[in-house]
Amino acid sequence: MKISEQWLREWVATKLEAGALAERLTLAGIEVAAVTPVAAPLKNVVVGEIVAIAPHPQADRLRVCQVKVGPKAPLTIVCGAANAAVGLKVPAALEGAVLPNGTEIRKATLRGVDSAGMLCSAVELGLAEDSSGLMVLPADSRPGTALERLLQLDDRTIEIELTPNRGDCLSIAGLAREVAALTAVRYTPVAIRPVAPKSKRTLAVTLSAQADCAAYAGRVIEGIDPQAATPLWLRERLRRSGVRSIHPVVDVTNYVMLELGQPMHAFDLARLDGDIRVRRAAAGERLTLLDGNALQLEASDLVIADRRAAVALAGIMGGQDSAVSDSTRDLFLESAWFRPETIGPRARHHGLHSDSSHRFERGVDPQQQRRALERATALIVAICGGRPGPVREARAAAQLPKRRPIALRAARLQRLLGMSLPATTVESILKRLGLRVARAGSKGEPAWKATPPAWRYDLAREVDLIEELVRVHGYDKVPVHRARMPMAMRPLPEGRVTEQRLRALLADRDYQEAITYSFVDPALQAQLHPEANGLALANPISAELAHMRLSLWPGLVQAALYNQNRQQSRVRLFEIGRRFRPRGKGGVDEQTVVSGLATGAAFAEQWGLAARPVDFYDVKGDLEALLALGGPGRFRLQPGVHPALHPGQTAEIVTGEGRAVGVLGVVHPDVQAKTGLDKSTILFEIELDPVQAAIIPEFREISRYPAVRRDLALIVDNQVPAQRVVDTIRCAAGGMLTNLELFDEYRGEGIDSGRKSLAVGLTFQDTSRTLNDEDVETVVGRVVAAVQAELGALLRQ
Repeated sequence: MKISEQWLREWVATKLEAGALAERLTLAGIEVAAVTPVAAPLKNVVVGEIVAIAPHPQADRLRVCQVKVGPKAPLTIVCGAANAAVGLKVPAALEGAVLPNGTEIRKATLRGVDSAGMLCSAVELGLAEDSSGLMVLPADSRPGTALERLLQLDDRTIEIELTPNRGDCLSIAGLAREVAALTAVRYTPVAIRPVAPKSKRTLAVTLSAQADCAAYAGRVIEGIDPQAATPLWLRERLRRSGVRSIHPVVDVTNYVMLELGQPMHAFDLARLDGDIRVRRAAAGERLTLLDGNALQLEASDLVIADRRAAVALAGIMGGQDSAVSDSTRDLFLESAWFRPETIGPRARHHGLHSDSSHRFERGVDPQQQRRALERATALIVAICGGRPGPVREARAAAQLPKRRPIALRAARLQRLLGMSLPATTVESILKRLGLRVARAGSKGEPAWKATPPAWRYDLAREVDLIEELVRVHGYDKVPVHRARMPMAMRPLPEGRVTEQRLRALLADRDYQEAITYSFVDPALQAQLHPEANGLALANPISAELAHMRLSLWPGLVQAALYNQNRQQSRVRLFEIGRRFRPRGKGGVDEQTVVSGLATGAAFAEQWGLAARPVDFYDVKGDLEALLALGGPGRFRLQPGVHPALHPGQTAEIVTGEGRAVGVLGVVHPDVQAKTGLDKSTILFEIELDPVQAAIIPEFREISRYPAVRRDLALIVDNQVPAQRVVDTIRCAAGGMLTNLELFDEYRGEGIDSGRKSLAVGLTFQDTSRTLNDEDVETVVGRVVAAVQAELGALLRQ
C-alpha cells in the first residue's frame, strides 16, 4: 500500500522526519518498503494563464499563445496541444527548467516564431502515465506560482508492506492510529458530519445472507452533473497512493477507501431494477464484472442483486451492466461489512484480487459503514452536485464480530518478555491502541481486562496483547538473556538409516541436493507421467504450478533445464521430498521418496580420465551404494517398464520380498526432446521408508577353518538375467556358501548365438570343520543340477 506523507500528517502530527518515521514503523512490525518523492524536482515550472491564442503562420498544428506567468508582460509560447484555450491555467516550463524526461527548456524558434518556454502535460511533468493534452490546473491558481508549491510536490510516498493480520492499517486512518500509538501523539481524524437528505427517493435493503453480510448502508443521490471532473487535489492523492483516476464518483469511493479503509461501490441507479438484496447466488447465474470477466456463479458466491439479477460480486467487484459511466445522473451508493471468511475464498476461487477484496478478506471495521457513506456523500455532492436521499441501513447485530475482553497478567508478561513493565505503561500503551482497559488483579499481582476495538481482528489472546505491548514499547528495549532449555540425547536406532546419512552419501558421490516446489507444471508432469492424472489445485499460484507432483522428477527436470540454459552441461541432483498420488474417492496418498537426476559428463573435466557421457550403469552404481547403507542383499534391480523411460534401459527396484519400491532409467528420447533436455538424462526414484530400514548387525564367529573356492562358467540364454542365476545358485548351495562373485560375462566365439557365458566364483566354508573335496563337489553338483533344471544352463568346457 502507498500513502502520501502529507496526507498522513494531516491525521497525526508526529515530529519524526520521514526516515525516522519509516524506521519506527518498521521496528514495530509495519514494514516500510520505500520512501520516495512524489515527483521529480520541477524548478522553473510555474502556473501560466493563457490570455491569448493566435494561429502559427507556418504550421497548421501549432498555435502561438500569450501566457501570463506573473506581474510582467505575457510570454510568447508556441504550443501544439488541442485543449489549449484562452483563460486556461496550465503548467509553464520556463527557460532553465529541466523536465523529468531530461528535456531542458531554452528559448527557441519554432518555424520562425520565438518561444520563451513550454506548456506541459501531466505526462511531461512525470505526474501521469498518459494524458490527452495540457494539464489543467485549478481555475483559482495564481499565475507565476511555482507548480511544486501549488501541488505540494515536496511530499513523499510511503510504501507499506503489511502482514495479512494487520488489515486495520490499510488506510490513512488506520496507519495514523498506529503512528499515534507508537509516538504518543494526538490522533486527529477527519470531521464527518451527516449530510441532510434533499430527496425522498430510497431503495429498500434486504439481507438474505446475514451471516455473510451483517451490515449494509446505502443511499440514492439524484441529479449529479455528468460533466463534473475530479478536482486536482483528489486526483493527486489518488496518484500518490497508486490509484488511477477514472470518474469523479469512482474516484470518491476509492478516496474514502484509502482514507477510512472502507471499500465502497456506486451503481448507476437507472440500471438497477428495484430494491437491493444481498444474497447467495443461484447455481449457474451469470455476472459480467467491471473488468469484462464473465463469471458463472456458484451457490457459495455472495452477490448484491436487484429484483432481476445479480449486479455485483459482493466485496470483490461490481458488475459491468450497473456501472457508473459518463452519462450517469442518479446513483445508488453502498457501504457494507462482509465476513472475511466469505470474501477471501471466493476471490481466490475466481482468480480475482481487488482493493476491496484485499481489505474485506483481512477484516473491515463493522462499525464504520454509515460514517464512510456520509463522507463519500459529502465529497460527491461537493464535486458533482446532486440531491442525496435518506440513508437506508440494514444490520444483523447478532452476526457481527464481537470483541470480548482479554485477560492480561503481569506475571505472564514478565515470563514471556523477561522484563516487567509498569502498570501505568501497560495501560497507556493499550489505550493508545484503542483498547478499553480495566484493572482486574490485586495490588500484589497486577492483571487487566482489555477489550480490543472493532477494527483489530488480530487481537484475541493474552499473547496478542503482550506482542502489542513489546511492539509499541520497543523490541530494542527487551533485555537479552541466554536461553535455558533441557538438553537430552536423542535415540539413534540401529535399525534405521537417517536422512542425513542418505544425503551425505549422495553428496559424496557428487550429487547436489535440490529443493523444488510440490506444485508443478501440468504439461511437464504429463510428459513424465502420461499414465497418471495429477491432482489439480483449486486456486493455483500460476498456470505453471497448477498440479501437485506425482513424483519429484518434474522439479528436478526443471532444475536441470534451468542449469542447462545457463551453460551448465554437467548436472547431478537429488531430492528427498513428498509426492502426491490420487487414491480412491478423492483421497490422496502422500509418500516420501528419494529422487535423483544425472546428465552430462560422467566425471568433471580432468586429465586422468577420458571424457564420456554419464550412462545407466554410472547411476545404477550410485543407487546401489545408497541401497547398501542398510545392509547387503535387501534390494535387487530387474528389467522394468516406465512410459517416460527408455525401453531396455529401465530397471525396477524391488525388495527381497518382491515388492516394487522404485525405478531407475534413461529418459526416453521422445520425452527428452519434448522437455527440452539436450543430453541423455538418467532418473531414479525410490520410496524412502524401505531405504531407511536397516539390518541390525548380529555377532557371528569367524571360522577358523580354511575356505574352498570353485569357479563355474555357465552358458545360459541371453534373456536370462544374471540376478536369476545368482539367486538360483544361492538357493541350491545352502548355508555352506559364504561368498558368491559374478566376475565375468562373455559373448562371442565359442558361444552359440543368443547365449552368453557367466563366470561365478563360489566360496565355501564351515565354522566347525575343514571341508573336503567330497563336501564341496556335492554342493557344486547340486548347484549345477539346479541351474540346468531351472535355467537350462550348461557348464562351459
